[in-house]
Amino acid sequence: MKLVTVAGPPSCGKTSVIARACGHLAQAGLNCAVIKFDCLQSRDGELYKAAGVPVSVVFSGGLCPDHFFATNLEEAFAWAQSTGADCCVIETAGLCNRCSPHLRGVLGVCVIDNLMGIDAPEKIGPMLRMADLVVVTKGDLVSQAEREVYRYRIRQMNKRAVIRNVNGLTGQGCLDLAAILKEAPAVDGVTEMKLRFSMPAAVCSYCLSETRIGSRYQKGNVKKADFGARHDG
Repeated sequence: MKLVTVAGPPSCGKTSVIARACGHLAQAGLNCAVIKFDCLQSRDGELYKAAGVPVSVVFSGGLCPDHFFATNLEEAFAWAQSTGADCCVIETAGLCNRCSPHLRGVLGVCVIDNLMGIDAPEKIGPMLRMADLVVVTKGDLVSQAEREVYRYRIRQMNKRAVIRNVNGLTGQGCLDLAAILKEAPAVDGVTEMKLRFSMPAAVCSYCLSETRIGSRYQKGNVKKADFGARHDG
């Protein structure tokens, strides 16, 4: 099953572009399943359901959403496999800009928007600098010159990533995004995979710079999710 991790600041358009891209993939015969890691509440399950995409939405509560992501990744992958999906897209809420939920050997996508400010690419940190693909939204709300300057600032932070401008509302650019997701590498599982960047200190094994995925490496304040509560498309 192909695996894609998608991260980015709140309200930058992650869900809209993913839902549209998954729609294009479905038309091409590639079925997707989405797992949304969020904090306290979300209506994104309704959007994915409307797009006909199986989705499981889980909440971290008082825990860091990216720590929550890492401690539940094995179970999330297993749930996506149980749906019979060809591609699993994991959308995670990026809040502190210190973490990078991207895995080595897996397509990593960072979504940001043109309204975040010219210094945003520098502030976002590892989830942008270590991404394979940077999707920029809301470009219709700024001038061409502003888009070019913003693209230059992104390139300063990440010299190797593919950069694409996408409009989550109109769908412009989502077909191109779907073509890139279609080329994501397939993996048999996530156990023993490593994160591309360690997480900040807190109260679990990942806080102590653990990068290996798997229950045996998880100690301390670990919260497990129930992936059975899902919205089927």
